[in-house]
Amino acid sequence: MNFYKTMVAGAALALSTTAAHAAWQMATPYPESNFHTQNIQQFAKEVDAATDGKVQINVHAAGSLIKHQEIKNAVRSKQIEIGEFIISNLANENPIFALDSVPFVAVSFDDSWKMYQASKPALEEELGRQNLKVLFSVPWPPQGLYTDRAIEKIEDLKGIKMRAYSPQTERLAQLAGTVPTQVEVPDLAQAFTTGRVNAMITSTSTGVNTTAWDYLSHFYDVKAFLPKNIVVVNQGVFDALDESTQKALLDAAATAEKRGWEMAEADHSAQRKVLQEKGIKVGDGSEALNAALHDIGKTMAAEWAKESGDRGQAVLKAYQAQ
Repeated sequence: MNFYKTMVAGAALALSTTAAHAAWQMATPYPESNFHTQNIQQFAKEVDAATDGKVQINVHAAGSLIKHQEIKNAVRSKQIEIGEFIISNLANENPIFALDSVPFVAVSFDDSWKMYQASKPALEEELGRQNLKVLFSVPWPPQGLYTDRAIEKIEDLKGIKMRAYSPQTERLAQLAGTVPTQVEVPDLAQAFTTGRVNAMITSTSTGVNTTAWDYLSHFYDVKAFLPKNIVVVNQGVFDALDESTQKALLDAAATAEKRGWEMAEADHSAQRKVLQEKGIKVGDGSEALNAALHDIGKTMAAEWAKESGDRGQAVLKAYQAQ
């Protein structure tokens, strides 16, 4: 009898130890050299320390665990506990996910932060419907125009092929008179080298990470938009934590969010210099080019407001009021 009680007690202790110390798997699409991943790795260390090891996050970078397009659903189904993805990947699910990728609406870090605050309740509500809890969100640096030739005015883009990676960039390409072409980041060099694409809208970070100087010649820092990544945890997994551990996790997330925004701004300046040092002709674009691009932005903002309905329009008005 005593042996039986000992066995039961031992099993109970093992279960409680397992429950008290959770090893979470986290997927992110970006390489370890990217500032988003570096921020997340620091976040994981801070969570471990703040929870006394109750929550240990194993970060799997560069899409090594789950492909980018599948991360959201992997967290939703508890295949993994936590993950990061770019919000605009979900644009086809709901217009609110497209807002930060509507070009030339928020074109600075300050504006992007204000837009995030205005849209955050709606983002949390929509992701909450999918059993996902938002922990934090960090922007990419402003998206600029990369080309394999000089561009002085919008007409210079007519007929060339532009990389599109979302509904918003596809529409932007169409309105600019280019031919939108789907190309994933790992295939950029080959696509430019073979003439499959001649232009793309992306960040200085992506340009450096993909050694853009090997396959194109110009970068125009037109600051089209600042798309954001978001880190979410499965709501059930979060709810299973005790209250103090939940607070520690949320505090670490708030710290990571603040740090991530600062890293994004610093990264933009640093990577712009790298592009220039590597021989890419870097500039802000002509007045004529920027004016035409901003006109495209007005068209797309009006289209987004119409598609998003009353709630989307309320979010946009809240942002503009700031």
